[in-house]
Amino acid sequence: MSIYAVSDLHGYPLESFLELLSRAGFSDEDTLFIIGDVIDRNGDGGVEMLLHVMRQPNYEFLLGNHEDMLLNCSFLFDEITDESISTLSPADMIHYDRWMRNGGGVTAENLLALKNASPEEFADLMDFLRTAPPIASARAGGRDFLLVHGGFKDFSPEKRIGDYLIHDLLWERPKLTDEYFDDVITIFGHTPTLYYGEEYTGRVIFTRTWINIDAGAASRLPPALLRLDDLEVFYGE
Repeated sequence: MSIYAVSDLHGYPLESFLELLSRAGFSDEDTLFIIGDVIDRNGDGGVEMLLHVMRQPNYEFLLGNHEDMLLNCSFLFDEITDESISTLSPADMIHYDRWMRNGGGVTAENLLALKNASPEEFADLMDFLRTAPPIASARAGGRDFLLVHGGFKDFSPEKRIGDYLIHDLLWERPKLTDEYFDDVITIFGHTPTLYYGEEYTGRVIFTRTWINIDAGAASRLPPALLRLDDLEVFYGE
């Protein structure tokens, strides 16, 4: 049994993703961690992928900042009336504006279509997202790992994981020089590796204490799939 991790698919086609898993030798006996941001920006906004993820018993889904933005805008999927519009708060409008500016329009459109076609499946999907954890641990290949979408804001080895706010875990963008735990490798996404320099475009970054696996699917670059057992990387097409 092997353990794999992927992050920031951002509407990557499900068929292409399943082909990537097949090339990597992923099987029903293996475990896949999806470290957030399945949705937004491209394709159908990741709705088909989310439905697939929800149905797989050997997938572990972690919350990303884009799913968090969706949940903060769940009012969009309520029945729209003059009364409901009048009760929207300034905070609601800020959440809506932030999500739309970050590519949420295509996801909202396809979720509304799902709700109209299958209200029960839509409700199950929203419950699935609401219960998704922001962080997980794993052990593979004799190494210990922490998996989190963004990293650890204001990191200190003395801090407990519970001391970090959700925002600290989902929105952090570590610098190349940042270091995390000495005895645990942290795996995250959120910051496309191309942001660290042209030489990292479309590639996974390995440092002494962390690995960034966001290869840039939001910008239509192939996603990266990491096998934790031997740290081999498989790239999509």
